[in-house]
Amino acid sequence: MPEAVQNGVKILLVDDHALFREAMARLLGSEPEFEVADDCASVEDALQVLKQHSIDIVLLDFYLGEHNGKEFLRLAREEGFAGKILLVTAGVARYEVADLIRAGVSGIFLKHDSTSSLAQVIRYVIAGGLWFSQEQLQSITCQHTDTSPQTRHNRFTEREQEVLSYVFEGFSNPRIAERIGVSTSSVKATLQQLFSKTGVRTRGQLVRFVLEQHRDQLQQRQDQKV
Repeated sequence: MPEAVQNGVKILLVDDHALFREAMARLLGSEPEFEVADDCASVEDALQVLKQHSIDIVLLDFYLGEHNGKEFLRLAREEGFAGKILLVTAGVARYEVADLIRAGVSGIFLKHDSTSSLAQVIRYVIAGGLWFSQEQLQSITCQHTDTSPQTRHNRFTEREQEVLSYVFEGFSNPRIAERIGVSTSSVKATLQQLFSKTGVRTRGQLVRFVLEQHRDQLQQRQDQKV
């Protein structure tokens, strides 16, 4: 699991249902380490809030009237927003999940899930975790696999796949080391190999790269765990 969450997490709620925003603001406001900095119903208003406040995480509905969450994601990143974005929505089409991950969401929390668990999910995401269900990941890994020569050339070793599978589950380096029976420094070295092989610098970028380019190996590893 990622490390403990920091104190003073500033949250922006973006949802076009006023009653839902009010309920979430009350729920999250009761958590001592959270501060709901603002809430709004539209992409335009949300972008203005990001300019005025230092926001750590945006809780974003996917359907926002005439707009959708992907438009906000694109515009927020263009404006330089570097915080976390957690999709909190009634549902997302399976074919949208890959695009949302590429756009930078750190997770998808469904509104029909227990609201009491939302605070823990926020802590998990703020601490560096990625929150996606097995079904959501499978909707990506079952899509068409990239089999270009470059992709085949960069296929991962068995140890790299093993470490990567636990990165997907949000495990810290010490926990990965414990699971596979190696030292923490060995896990770090394998991660550096993965970063070098994929040309990325962070775990989040690594996950997105693998979902885009190496779905076949990820699916094989998931099948072996079943």
